[in-house]
Amino acid sequence: MSLVAANINLQKMQSSADDACRLMKVLSNRDRMLLLCQISQGEKCVGELEACLDIQQPTLSQQLTVLRNEALVKTRREGKQIYYSHSNHVALEVMNVLYQNYCSK
Repeated sequence: MSLVAANINLQKMQSSADDACRLMKVLSNRDRMLLLCQISQGEKCVGELEACLDIQQPTLSQQLTVLRNEALVKTRREGKQIYYSHSNHVALEVMNVLYQNYCSK
């Protein structure tokens, strides 16, 4: 393998590691993890998330903003309601692995 090819592979590996670390950092917050778990069951509006998770509005809004900014969820507006759904298949796959190892026992 040439030095140039090794550098390209290293750069790709570093970039991939950065992406994975960013995802894991987002998932490492309990409230965000709970939100993603609920949203993985199907589209939910803010009121539904607040009621089923007992996360108060300021914290809920802050954590949903983080998930939206990291492109892990997408939104849809219907009247005054904002609905959230998953938008990142990698995050959903990671959530499935976590579910299998921690929740299905």
